[in-house]
Amino acid sequence: MSKFLGTGVAMVTPFLQDGGIDFPGLEKTIEHLINGKIEYIVVLGTTAESATLTNEEKKQIFEFTAQKVNKRIPLVAGIGGNNTAEIVSAVSQFNITGYEAILSVVPYYNKPTQEGIFQHYKAVAEAATLPIILYNVPGRTGVTMSAATTLRLAKTVKNIIAVKEASGNFDIFNEIAANKPTGFDLISGDDPVTLPMIALGAVGVISVIGNAVPLVFSEMIRTCLKGDYKAAQPAHFSLLEFTRLCFVEGNPAGVKAGMKQLGICDDHVRLPLVKVSDETRAKIITEINKLN
Repeated sequence: MSKFLGTGVAMVTPFLQDGGIDFPGLEKTIEHLINGKIEYIVVLGTTAESATLTNEEKKQIFEFTAQKVNKRIPLVAGIGGNNTAEIVSAVSQFNITGYEAILSVVPYYNKPTQEGIFQHYKAVAEAATLPIILYNVPGRTGVTMSAATTLRLAKTVKNIIAVKEASGNFDIFNEIAANKPTGFDLISGDDPVTLPMIALGAVGVISVIGNAVPLVFSEMIRTCLKGDYKAAQPAHFSLLEFTRLCFVEGNPAGVKAGMKQLGICDDHVRLPLVKVSDETRAKIITEINKLN
């Protein structure tokens, strides 16, 4: 059985008003997620605002999280970028203590060809001592990893074990689900399409909204994984507006507004991100109160 069956959460990085890392808030977030019965945590994914963190801050967050989780649930480390040599160095030097895999995003901004994407991941995987989860998110990277490239990597690079698919393209989802090798997992990267993706054969999700509503969301995912999609529909539909609001003014500003309302952590973000507007905040508060 996959280690990544169910709900993973791409955890936010709580910040203080002065922009420093809020480690008490991070600890509270970790406990909130574990108490919300999610299956694993992704540390320093996109939702963590990792692009605005220094290497030293990343090291501190990786180590702090591993210490506080203390092997209660699996951890996945987000290590990705558009400089292959830099990522190869980062994964080869990464302190794997407490971590089960590395999530690595398709190189962004450079717009590599499919062959470039393949060679990038091959180099990263060969340097890593942990399994690699691919991450296809063209809305952020500016390039789509094709299903053919994903399948080529899955079939030829032994320690590439899964893909987080956030392309929103069901042609890609279908092709991967139909042709992936045994032991390679398809994971949803978009909260609102996770139910139909599980119906196609996805093993779960790496979620954003799970930061705020881990129990509601993870229970819905477990119901889907049992094959009872009709029973999962009410929860799925109840989460749609909250999910929309979490992204309408950017991620993670939206979900942090929800977390602030719940008293988990504050909603400070680092520039170039800004907090959500008062209008959006009021709507998020309304929805989070309904869900909780």
